[in-house]
Amino acid sequence: MTPAGGIWHQIFDFTAYGALLSLVRNSLVAGAALGLVGGLAGVFVLMRDLPFAVHGISELSFAGASAALLAGTDVVAGSIAGSLLAAGAIGVLGTRARDRNSVIGVIMPFGLGLGVLFLALYKGRAANKFGLLTGQIVAVDTPRTAWLLGTSALVPAVLAVLWRPLVFASTDPDVAQARGVPVRGLSFVFMLVLGLAVALSVQVVGALLVLSLVVTPAAAAARVTASPVLLPVLSVLFAVVSIEGGILLALGGSIPISPYVTTISFTLYAVCRVAGRYRARRWGAGRTVPRPA
Repeated sequence: MTPAGGIWHQIFDFTAYGALLSLVRNSLVAGAALGLVGGLAGVFVLMRDLPFAVHGISELSFAGASAALLAGTDVVAGSIAGSLLAAGAIGVLGTRARDRNSVIGVIMPFGLGLGVLFLALYKGRAANKFGLLTGQIVAVDTPRTAWLLGTSALVPAVLAVLWRPLVFASTDPDVAQARGVPVRGLSFVFMLVLGLAVALSVQVVGALLVLSLVVTPAAAAARVTASPVLLPVLSVLFAVVSIEGGILLALGGSIPISPYVTTISFTLYAVCRVAGRYRARRWGAGRTVPRPA
């Protein structure tokens, strides 16, 4: 039998919490950077209808990380290599939505199968295996923090350069192509950027729940605003709140970080969905119907 308060004690335990806060300083810094990456990428994921692609990329990211773990090399580098390989394949082979979904449907089970194979062959700590699926950012050392920050900076830098043409190509690709915008080239570059964002997000919530960081914050923001300026700002804000809140809550428990991050992310989405419906009803009720002269 589970002792009284046992489950709650595993989820939330704030004994000597203040002394533990110093242990997650690097994690909070890295989490803020990854929130920026996930929030910005998520805006274009929604515009381009790519949530399924995010999940497909995460599966090959898991395979790359598992291979690196088996080989004894850097797991983050392996995760990024797997993500970029999947993103490049989707970008090259899946130019149209139907083709893209078929390619993703082929890549997902292949990547997951490879990841399971590599983990089965790995004879090290079971916690390392579990962390690839559920995330393990609570203990990030200084060198890894610097590596994550440097890699994370590539995503907003590339998106800042491509933002306007990428928005144009994402919202109306036919008109954009007619205006001379390199739609196919932008699509391929964005897929690589998305692959990098997914690989970095996997470090927080693991391969199975990466949608909660790359898709859910942007989806929540889209429920309360259509402003091209406010949408990415809120998306980043929601992603950062989800990560930082997840880290702080996970510090007081004995379970992985991902349930905390996904719960906060989902709660933000639910609140924004309700707020969006309320605002739409209020706006609709406040409209005046013009009377005939």
